Amino acid sequence: MASRGSLDVIASSPKSPVQSHQRPRFYPSSSASLLSSLAASLSDLPTPTAREPIYLAPPHPSCLDEAELLSQCDLTKGRSGGPGGQHRNKVETLVRLHHSPSGVDAHAGERRSAIENRAVAIFRLRLTLATEVRTPVSSGEIRSELWLKRCTRDGKLPVNPGHADYPALLAEALNVIWNSGLDPKKAALRLCCSMSQLVKLIKDHPHALVRLNEARRAAALHTLK
Repeated sequence: MASRGSLDVIASSPKSPVQSHQRPRFYPSSSASLLSSLAASLSDLPTPTAREPIYLAPPHPSCLDEAELLSQCDLTKGRSGGPGGQHRNKVETLVRLHHSPSGVDAHAGERRSAIENRAVAIFRLRLTLATEVRTPVSSGEIRSELWLKRCTRDGKLPVNPGHADYPALLAEALNVIWNSGLDPKKAALRLCCSMSQLVKLIKDHPHALVRLNEARRAAALHTLK
C-alpha cells in the first residue's frame, strides 16, 4: 500500500490519470476580469447603420405616368455587349435612364431593339425608385385609388411582380412601413390588408426586402424572412 506521501506526489504529477480528468477551475476574480474584457471589446464594435432613403415630395415618382416620369429623366443610348449577333454590337440598343430628382439609375440592353429595352429600363427604374425613394404619408385615409382597387375585402393583394401596377403598390407599402416605424403590422392596419400579404408584396422584389431589413437591423429590430 502506498504511503500518504507517495499519494500526494502522484496527485500532483502532471502525468497522473487523476489529474488529466480534472476540469479546469475558474475563480470568480478571473471570470469577472474575462467578462469585463469581453464587454469592453464588444463596446468597440461599430453600431449597425443603414443607408438613408432618398426623400422626395409627393407624388412618388414610381407612380407617375410614363411621359411625366421621362420628363424627369436623362435618357441615353449605347451599344450592348454580349451575345446577340452583329445587330446588337452595331446598333445602339442599350438604354440608360437617370432620374435627376433622386439620382437613381436604371438600364436595359438585353433585348434586340432600343424600343424594347426602353420599356424594360422604365420598369426597372420604377422598381428602383419604389425601393429607394420615400415620400411623406398623410394622416387619415392614406390608401391610393390603385391600392383600393387592388386590395380585396379580405385583405389580399393579388398582383404579379411583373405587372405594371407592382412598382406603385410597392412604393406605397414601403412608404407606410417607414412612416409606421418600420413596423409592417402597424402598416398593414393602416393599409387594411393582412400583414402576411404586405410582407409578401415586399418579398416579391428581393432588393426591397434587403433594404427594409437593413433599416430594421439599424433600428435594433429583427429581420423579416
